[in-house]
Amino acid sequence: MRKSLSPGPRPAITWAETPDRYDVLQAAQVHASTYRRGLEDMPCSPRRSYREMLEVFSEPLPERGSDGVSVLNDLVARGEQGLTPMTHSGFFGWVLGGSSPVGVAADWLTSAWGQNAAFHTSSPTAAAVEEIASGWLLNVLHLPAEAAVGFVTGATVGNFTALAAARGAVLRRAGWDADNDGLFGAPPITVYVGDDAHTSVFSALGYLGLGRNRVTRVKSDDQGRMIATDLAMQMADRDGPAIVITQAGQINTGAFDPFADILEAAQTRNAWVHVDGAFGLWARAHPDYRPLTNGVEHADSWAVDGHKWLQTPFDSGYAIVRDRDSLHRAMSIDASYLPAVGERDRIPSFLVPELSRRARGLPTWAMLKTLGRKGVEDLVGRHCAIARRIAERIGSADGVHVVNDVVLNQVIVSFGHPEHNSRQRKALTEAVISRLREEGSIFVGGARWRDDWVMRVSVICDATQPADAELAADQIISAWAAVSARPSAVRPPG
Repeated sequence: MRKSLSPGPRPAITWAETPDRYDVLQAAQVHASTYRRGLEDMPCSPRRSYREMLEVFSEPLPERGSDGVSVLNDLVARGEQGLTPMTHSGFFGWVLGGSSPVGVAADWLTSAWGQNAAFHTSSPTAAAVEEIASGWLLNVLHLPAEAAVGFVTGATVGNFTALAAARGAVLRRAGWDADNDGLFGAPPITVYVGDDAHTSVFSALGYLGLGRNRVTRVKSDDQGRMIATDLAMQMADRDGPAIVITQAGQINTGAFDPFADILEAAQTRNAWVHVDGAFGLWARAHPDYRPLTNGVEHADSWAVDGHKWLQTPFDSGYAIVRDRDSLHRAMSIDASYLPAVGERDRIPSFLVPELSRRARGLPTWAMLKTLGRKGVEDLVGRHCAIARRIAERIGSADGVHVVNDVVLNQVIVSFGHPEHNSRQRKALTEAVISRLREEGSIFVGGARWRDDWVMRVSVICDATQPADAELAADQIISAWAAVSARPSAVRPPG
């Protein structure tokens, strides 16, 4: 987490000979490697704002084009000024992962090979790699081996895809074929969602015509866990098709819903249970954290991101559905020009809401092959230990309050003294976040949690090592010391 005010201008790549059309690929490799190698010497924040970057890129469409290497040099010279170093060891702003170089390299090949991964006949390699990677993924997550895995862009589309399968399945049980006949006149579906569910769940429900607001909210505890007794009580009062959406890893606290109790309540209504496990489902890869997820393997569907703990590049998530037929019914597509399919063939486009799609299973295969089961376990264990250490260090400082039980990789913190009200604590917390971003050694985010505005520390980047826990804690304590030293921060004004 070394700080540098500016990495300096990047030299342009030139070629001694007249470039051919493929030289641009080598140029991209050189630029990318140079950027990644120099990342730790850069400040952990963008150098220019969005408005400034609009000015940097503002120009009329050229009448004549330029050679590819020159265009790439120009993109790098302009674009790097506004990059947020999300693969920096001090990046704790959001739960994103760090796109390991292996995953990035496999992603380059994915683009260079230019495969449409819609069918096994259009790209035998893409379909075969997805099939093998699916089995590995289910194995490392200790989920049912018979489940179908769709390779989607991320957990938002993963939730959408799995819930599309759920919508069709629960309506078929009620005698209605929603996949063919739509929702007009269909029996109403009751969707149960915890009070602290992630916003992407509500987006998925909106996309599906089930409504962002037309949900039955279930009470949650002080860590954001769904209260199973409240769910059971509400389910006892209703009949008809039902879907229960649970959470593995609350986005602020990292908490896990009580899956076994929820599943027991859901079984009384024959409800479909879905798990939004964008990052928290990876806890199942580590024996010490797997107990947090006890019972989750008995759910009907799951959504999880590869571009979080597996460290694949972005555009990597998984929709996992126990009943393959329900997923096929929701996602399959047919046209006369499409190839015939066999009963046992993997048809990637029958598992996701896309026809033309990139072979995004390749980076997943490469990362699982590189890490192996033990490597994934070690990643989860390392990051959770770092989060605990940061919480221990900063929680011992006067006026620093670790708000959550640090059960995984998430730490949320508020700043202030007993005489400060919530508005003043918010101002102090925002001041600490701003100071840290200005200093540029680490990048942290902010969020509302209950009545407080908190600083979020999300530990999930591959580059983050145990020593970074001490450096991050030092920076946070130092920033708080500077903010709290201001006369206005000691006691409320007036």
